[in-house]
Amino acid sequence: MFVVTGGAGFIGSAMVWKLNQLGIKNILIVDELGSSEKWKNISGLYFQDYVHKTDFLDHLASKKYPAFQAIIHLGAISETSETNADLLIQNNVRYSQELALHCLKHHIRFIYASSAATYGDGAEGYSDDESQIHNLRPLNMYGYSKHLFDIWALKNNYTSAMVGLKFFNVFGPNEYHKMAMTSVVYKAYHQILETGKVRLFKSYKPGIADGEQSRDFVYVKDCLDIIAWLLDNPNVNGIYNIGTGVARSFKDLVTATFKAINKPVMIDYFDMPETLKGKYQYYTKADMQKLQQAGCPIKCALLEESVHDYVTNYLYTDNPYLDSST
Repeated sequence: MFVVTGGAGFIGSAMVWKLNQLGIKNILIVDELGSSEKWKNISGLYFQDYVHKTDFLDHLASKKYPAFQAIIHLGAISETSETNADLLIQNNVRYSQELALHCLKHHIRFIYASSAATYGDGAEGYSDDESQIHNLRPLNMYGYSKHLFDIWALKNNYTSAMVGLKFFNVFGPNEYHKMAMTSVVYKAYHQILETGKVRLFKSYKPGIADGEQSRDFVYVKDCLDIIAWLLDNPNVNGIYNIGTGVARSFKDLVTATFKAINKPVMIDYFDMPETLKGKYQYYTKADMQKLQQAGCPIKCALLEESVHDYVTNYLYTDNPYLDSST
């Protein structure tokens, strides 16, 4: 059995879809559905059971389950605006530690989600060299919670027997429930349909024009291919970046969205909220050498190709979710 925590969320449900594509249906989804719309992400997928995240820890302690082949830990509080530090530490650090220790004890493959938010303003670069990770200074509490778990794993030499993935700006199908945390592609698509325009933040950094703020935007399907490769290569361990290795501007991103639906490019730039000005990343680019040197053959698609697939095959259709038939 494979376990996917956060399995009804964005990347988690997409991971369940990927496992289905590989012929795997013996999957346990761990999540917290509540009154959200996340259930729609898994309604067209094959899996054996769903269990609440709190019950899952209790069941592990009582040895209810047989041995797992892998736990893919993608569940977390991922809102970068969350300020409740205790809540973030409990969910993103302590919970992850319990799962990691269980996997280490029982020799279960453990792959967990870290985040590019751990890199902060990028002053220390974007290298996943584990000897440099202690120097990072995240800009928000979410990034810090992910950083704390990375540091714990490194300090105890656990990264020699597990995989941490520093996801950069992931976009794609099944993010619809994320509300304010949806990708710029998703927001841009709906703004274009409603107003014919896209709104982007003005730049407040000398030398960077409005719309030229840049990120490493990576398509969720490419992320899934990398995780699938890691499942097939259990001797590859450590902390790795998951991105394209290319920084593209927000202007590039929304231009690709306009082109995908054959609309003229019209962008309005507006003031950034004061609360974001000191915490905003103007540039990110994943250093992908380490993963390539580990033997990973996955090549990420060009931004324009990924945006076109997302817009035309998901956002523009009556069935915008990944399901077992696709």
